[in-house]
Amino acid sequence: QVQLVESGGGSVQAGGSLRLSCAASEYTYGRTCMGWFRQAPGQGRERVASFNGGNTYYADSVKGRFTISQENAKNTLYLRMDGLKLEDTAMYYCAAVNVRWICPPASFQYNYWGQGTQVTVSS
Repeated sequence: QVQLVESGGGSVQAGGSLRLSCAASEYTYGRTCMGWFRQAPGQGRERVASFNGGNTYYADSVKGRFTISQENAKNTLYLRMDGLKLEDTAMYYCAAVNVRWICPPASFQYNYWGQGTQVTVSS
C-alpha cells in the first residue's frame, strides 16, 4: 500500500508561483507512475502532469508553466507552478499507480491518492 502525503499548496496572486511536494512511502523508478491531478468545484478530476521513468506528460493548459520533477532518493514528486492563472485554482492531488514506464490518463486508473492540497489564485 503506497501512502502519499502532499504539501505546498496555498494562496497566491495571479502570475505567482508555488511548488507542490508529494512524498511517497515507496517508489520504483520506471515501475511507478506518479502524477498530479486537480479538481475545481463542480468539475471532474483532470490530470495536470505525470512522470514515470523519465516519461513526462503535461496537460495543454499548463505546458510551459508547470514543471514536474522527481527526487528518487527521497521518493518525492514535485510540481513547480509558475505563471499561475485564476483558472488554476483547484484542489491538487498526488496520485500513483504501479505500471511500467507509462502513465494512464484517467483518474480511475490510479490506485493511490494523497489527501489533496488547495491552490487558490487571486487577481
